[in-house]
Parts: sequence; structure tokens; C-alpha cells
Amino acid sequence: MQKNWFTLIGFIGLVLGGGTAIGFTTLPGEWYQGLVKPVFNPPNWIFGPVWTILYVMIAIAGWRLWENHRSSMAMTIWWVAMVLNFMWSPTFFGMQQLGLALVIILAMLASIFAFIFQASKIDRTSSWLFVPYAAWVSFATLLNATLLYLN
Repeated sequence: MQKNWFTLIGFIGLVLGGGTAIGFTTLPGEWYQGLVKPVFNPPNWIFGPVWTILYVMIAIAGWRLWENHRSSMAMTIWWVAMVLNFMWSPTFFGMQQLGLALVIILAMLASIFAFIFQASKIDRTSSWLFVPYAAWVSFATLLNATLLYLN
């Protein structure tokens, strides 16, 4: 099985670059700082390192499927998860729409679990690469819902 390493670089560039660009254009500002937060709200500095690691893992999973199962349901779901992921920050931080952001993150979480299930049938490594993503987005969903409730 020959791997195209340039494609891997492209996937990392797309996912990490896209996520970083969206993160920098939708930084938490005064609005976010003024929200009532739950006791389990992590410090802001943790989000950058966590998302960097997750984005690299997400990119590798997508690349693996692209190389070997390009037209699979898992690959389609991967793209859906990316679109939803890239929609969340502009909705939450940019538009300050916690309710709509919750709808988006719930759909994202569903797509992540669907990906894990579908990918497990054809590429267990890609499936496992999404498990930390599922854990983090589960936590982020709880945080989003709690912020909506408190504010």
C-alpha cells in the first residue's frame, strides 16, 4: 500500500490550517469573558494545544481514508464532521449564538460517532484516531450546553 505523503501534508494543512485560521478570527473576547462559566470550565490556554493535537489526528484519519477508501461512507462523514467543526467557532464566538452552536456541536458529535463506527469497518486506526476527538467534543458539548443554561 503506497502512501502519498504530499496528500498527508495537504490534509494536515487543511485541517490544522483551517482550524487555526478560524480560531484566530474568532478569538474569545470580552463577550466570552463576561459569561457565567461552570466550575469545570478549563482555562483558555488549554484549547490551543488540545485542538492542535486533535487536528493532526483528524487529518491523519482523513488522509488514511482518502488514500484507501476515498468513496466510503466514512470519508463522507469525515467531511461532514469537518464542516460542522469549522462552523462551530464562528457561530459560538463570532455570532455569539450559544443555542445554534449547541445544535451544531450536537450534529458534530453525532458525525464523529458515526465516523468512528463506519471507519472501524474499513480502517481501525482511523477509527481510533477519532476517539480523543469524540471525548473532547463530548466535553465541549457539555460546556456549550452549560454556558447556554447559565447565560
